[in-house]
Amino acid sequence: MGTVPTVNILQMKTFCVLLVLLFTSSVFAQPRDAAAVAGKTGPATAGGTLRVAVRLIPPFVMKQDGQMRGFSIDLWRHICDALGKETEFVEEPDVKSLLQSVRSGETDVGIAAISITSEREKLLDFSQPMFDAGLQILVRPTGTASSSIWQVLSSPSLRPLIMVLPFLILIPAHVMWLVERRRTAGIIEDPRYLPGIGKAIWWAAGTVGAQADEMPRGPLGRFFAVIMMFASVVFVAFFTAALTSTLTVQQLQGDIRGPDDLPGKRVATIAGSTAAEYLRKNRVGVTEVAKIEQAYLALDKGQVQAVVFDSPVLLYYVANEGEGKAQVVGPIFRKEDYGIAVADSSPLRKRINMALLSLRENGEYQSLYDKWFNLKS
Repeated sequence: MGTVPTVNILQMKTFCVLLVLLFTSSVFAQPRDAAAVAGKTGPATAGGTLRVAVRLIPPFVMKQDGQMRGFSIDLWRHICDALGKETEFVEEPDVKSLLQSVRSGETDVGIAAISITSEREKLLDFSQPMFDAGLQILVRPTGTASSSIWQVLSSPSLRPLIMVLPFLILIPAHVMWLVERRRTAGIIEDPRYLPGIGKAIWWAAGTVGAQADEMPRGPLGRFFAVIMMFASVVFVAFFTAALTSTLTVQQLQGDIRGPDDLPGKRVATIAGSTAAEYLRKNRVGVTEVAKIEQAYLALDKGQVQAVVFDSPVLLYYVANEGEGKAQVVGPIFRKEDYGIAVADSSPLRKRINMALLSLRENGEYQSLYDKWFNLKS
């Protein structure tokens, strides 16, 4: 038998080493590839729980006893059942943060009252519309004489002056009673406290109104009366200016009947919303706040003349917490649709759309709509 050439033995060893290296590299590469796939698919496909970003905006998303509720929450739970997934809600402070969390992959889905716009569509994907909406205007109620008088007296500009008025009368009245009660033929005829202080209060109230019909007899009383008259002139001037300003605001507010009346008015809305964008584009003076409740409070205090925001949100407020405090005026304008936000090219979008269509077809969507917006047929 012949001997195996040395070159053949070296070739065989080299071939075996290559096989070992190839096998090892494929084994170690597999976990890295799997990790890469998991990173691309995101948390939506990695497990059975979806992280859903929400923001509080009644009646779409609310929190009661630590639990999320509202139209959007109920709708999502029906969709999630159809997807066969569990839900973990993540509360965000505003719509900008909500959309950013979905875009960055921190959450899988965003739902609340999210308007579908061309700018947002460049960064994210949206489901087909889940709600038809639009903007509307909220103002304080007008019409009845009693409510108008109450609004005038409780306005921020008049309230401090009305609170000061009792002190402006009672303190001078007591001073005048002390210096005049024992003076012969003085304005305080009875030196006793109860009859005397009544006359002194009458004199002080008349002096505040610049209608004092008697003057003190003593020098100290007359000196104090002169000071009182000057103070009264200043008070009446401030009161007249505040009253005029309040009545002007009331008149301007009554002139708001639609979007064409908004220029020149003070209007509040939520920062970063489509309403804020609309107001800026139409050169309306806008006060942007973080939450819609802050806009309602500013309207109630007279700091703004109107609130512009999504119609269903305003209507819900007027029918509940805002009953008697505010009213919606004018038609719905800048109509828009709400959608469910997902990451760009997310496989969830098609499945969510299918679930939405099924809910509309089987009547579940209409039942939810009637439940939250009180539209009984």
